[in-house]
Amino acid sequence: MNIQPLGDRVLVKPIKKEEKTKSGIVLPDNAQEKPQEGEVLAVGSGKIIDGELRPLEIKKGDRVLYSKYGGDEINIDNEELKIISESDILAIIK
Repeated sequence: MNIQPLGDRVLVKPIKKEEKTKSGIVLPDNAQEKPQEGEVLAVGSGKIIDGELRPLEIKKGDRVLYSKYGGDEINIDNEELKIISESDILAIIK
């Protein structure tokens, strides 16, 4: 994959959660919640603040928690990915 996000954007691969309820009922795709957790595949160069380029706190390989409806969904090679602004990322999961 040859995608480089621009500025303060991050390319994230959402991590799907369990598709069954605790009682073992399988949920169809339209009944599942949108994932809010993902793995960072690529990051932009940073954000310009006061004429100075500041790198992002997020780096490739980080596992992050992001805003439920933040970012834009894209489909590349039949894989669903999201391009998210750094401000839509809520936390890094350690």
